[in-house]
Amino acid sequence: MVSPLPIAVLISGSGTTLRNLIEKTRAGTLPVEIRLVISSNPDARGLEHAAEANIPSLVVEKKKSTTSEAFSDAIFGACRKAGVRYVVMGGFLKHVLIPPDFENRVVNIHPSLIPAFCGHGMYGLKVHQAVLDYGAKVTGCTVHFVDNQYDHGPIILQRPVEVRDDDTAETLQARVFQAECQALPDALTLLASSGVTVSGRRVSIR
Repeated sequence: MVSPLPIAVLISGSGTTLRNLIEKTRAGTLPVEIRLVISSNPDARGLEHAAEANIPSLVVEKKKSTTSEAFSDAIFGACRKAGVRYVVMGGFLKHVLIPPDFENRVVNIHPSLIPAFCGHGMYGLKVHQAVLDYGAKVTGCTVHFVDNQYDHGPIILQRPVEVRDDDTAETLQARVFQAECQALPDALTLLASSGVTVSGRRVSIR
């Protein structure tokens, strides 16, 4: 039996990804222990999900007077104190510097097949509208390790989603999110079972 993987979840908004992880953990289908939720926004709906699940939470805002280093230190200092092994970005919209001891220990999910339709400013409906405007026939989601560039770290897994002729950005977003709801738990389950190794940009799954 796989021991629960202690994680922290970073959020900025509604917390739909966090809610999905909480639900799967409660159902016994996801071997993680969410020890801490950190929000960059004091009004994030996701903080309510954390409170309802009795998960400790913390707000760390990136103000104009806050340096990138201080912002990173506040977040990862709290993660170290909570004893987490991995940090999961669940709709976290702030850029954060990854300290050396958290290299390949921060995970993000992006709503496209990286390296397409990703990078600075590409989030939410903007991604799906870009997919439609380009005329792509397939999109999907990508779970990857986070480095100090937007949507750039080594890819853990990807899931394709068909683009339909009658899609809008909203309908495409809904279907991609369905894929995300399984892809991220699958990736975390692999990490919990030590089934992932990283060599440069290559991620091997046993």
